[in-house]
Amino acid sequence: MTKVGFIGLGSQGEPMARRIVDAGFPLTVWARRPAAVEPFADTAATTAATPAELGAASDIVGICVVADVDVTDVVLRPDGVLAGMDAGGLLMLHSTIHPDTCRLIADAAADRGVAVIDAPVSGGRPAAAAGRMSVMVGGTDEDVARARPVLETFADPLLHLGPLGSGQVAKLLNNFVFTAQVGLALETFAFADRLSIDRALAAQVLAGGTGGSRAAGILAAGKFDLTGLRGAEGLLRKDVRITLEVAADAGAEAPPMLSALAQGTLTTLATPPDAG
Repeated sequence: MTKVGFIGLGSQGEPMARRIVDAGFPLTVWARRPAAVEPFADTAATTAATPAELGAASDIVGICVVADVDVTDVVLRPDGVLAGMDAGGLLMLHSTIHPDTCRLIADAAADRGVAVIDAPVSGGRPAAAAGRMSVMVGGTDEDVARARPVLETFADPLLHLGPLGSGQVAKLLNNFVFTAQVGLALETFAFADRLSIDRALAAQVLAGGTGGSRAAGILAAGKFDLTGLRGAEGLLRKDVRITLEVAADAGAEAPPMLSALAQGTLTTLATPPDAG
């Protein structure tokens, strides 16, 4: 049975790893915070003392930390995953990062005979727990085929977009659309206030109408500001910045809305005066 390691036991990563161990794969986990591995106490998962120890215990390792610097740290530092991983291993990069970071890690991994795919995810904790995450994969056909049985424990759909980095580009497109929808929804609820339409009722109209979006639903379920996204504003801004960099590197003209988002169109709205 393929031995799997997993690092990044956050809101999405924890249920992803849970799906892997529940499917019967021998699983090793590691986290900076001891509390992050506590949910696995009732499973067959093993906890490693370092990322290198996790790498040594694993054939395939999934990385689901926050940003580029976090990925490079846990993979490339002296006691990182690659320091312990044997030739023939495979890294799956689930974080939303720059495609160049994927290629940098792949170059370092190749020196040790380890392959890399990028497999960013979308859907959040509920989708991960239900095995319905959208997973966008970049890598060779052979490497994706090796990873597929593990990925399919939490992925539906699982889409192979092309060579390494392609999954990240597809995820950035998804996050661009979501960020734009967040900005539009925030503006729409503020506009409803100015037109003397209660924003909660406006949200109900959107929920059943063609103008609705997932972003509007998330905002309406919260406080009609970005608190409903659990602090995701910084991550969305990060992804907008990376998308602009990818567009520039490709010589592709960025959509005007993407540039507007990068310049700060996305803002948190104040709670309406009559909200109590």
